[in-house]
Amino acid sequence: MEVYNVLGLMSGTSLDGLDLALCRFERGEAWRFDILAAETAAYDASMRAMLREAFFGSAVDLLRTDHALGEWIGLRVEEFCARNRPVPDLLVSHGHTVFHQPAGGLTCQIGNGWRIVARSGLPLVNDLRSLDVVLGGQGAPLVPIGDRHLFPEYDVCLNLGGFSNISFDDKSGQRLAYDVCPVNFVLNRLAARLGEPYDDGGSLARSGSPPAGLIDRLDRLPYYSAEPPKSLGQEWVDAEVMPLLDGPERAEDLMAAFTIHVAGQLDRAIRQTAIYRGKVCTVLVTGGGAYNRYLMEMASKKGEGTIRYVLPEPRIIDYKEALIFAFLGLLKWRGEVNTLRSVTGARSDSSGGAIYRL
Repeated sequence: MEVYNVLGLMSGTSLDGLDLALCRFERGEAWRFDILAAETAAYDASMRAMLREAFFGSAVDLLRTDHALGEWIGLRVEEFCARNRPVPDLLVSHGHTVFHQPAGGLTCQIGNGWRIVARSGLPLVNDLRSLDVVLGGQGAPLVPIGDRHLFPEYDVCLNLGGFSNISFDDKSGQRLAYDVCPVNFVLNRLAARLGEPYDDGGSLARSGSPPAGLIDRLDRLPYYSAEPPKSLGQEWVDAEVMPLLDGPERAEDLMAAFTIHVAGQLDRAIRQTAIYRGKVCTVLVTGGGAYNRYLMEMASKKGEGTIRYVLPEPRIIDYKEALIFAFLGLLKWRGEVNTLRSVTGARSDSSGGAIYRL
């Protein structure tokens, strides 16, 4: 039995903070895991502003932010390891996505690796998306190989973060996945118009009334009819979604419409994966959107009798992405495939990531 202790580090597009998950992986006949300790280190206002502006700044500004975030992550790792045992064998950092333009062969996740290693003294794997993009892939989603190995009992794995993505096996047993639609990346922006960081439990959306025709206009966006592999980023949201939400309507009404839109897109995507199964489809739901009660009610209502949404324990809901990126980094460390061409559309499977060590 091989045992590894790996600290996964995940910074999502919603800018909530850095998720840290200390995970134990055991390799026997199959992979087993346990999350030994986990927490989220919130970004202060200065770091949040720096990350938000990274997309728009100069090359020098981006470099400064890359190093500042790497130093900040290294400090958080140092503090986490002082409170929790065992000391990890390996760090794996997703970094914070600034650009994701796979059609142009570009993706950029910042959080300087040498800064993290110099501060922590521990080996690190990061930059997990770039190789796949160079090989012609989308560089996303990356979690499906983790879903397959760590959560095989579910028909579909659904993550509701800044963006939603699903992962599933097709009829031939080939793993497929793609980004479905934005979730918190848009809802948090709308909540900010009301002075709130997010829509707690979906209560703001529940209080609203969707403006006439808005849900239909959202549903007609060309991305939703495109075939996978496909992925989403800030650029698409700014160009395609936000112009539909920049009118004079109340933020609550826009949130109501967007929440119902998300529920509909999730239902559509899951039905496309489950139509051949001839049984109720079980869907593992993780990510911050799992706590949006209004969204989950709308999704459950649409899927009643055919789709069963399963919310696991809070630690899995909150830290599944950090867990899986820890696993992806471990596969890289072991020299094994961690990115599937069936998911990303790349020319080949690959073992993505860069290894840093002192």
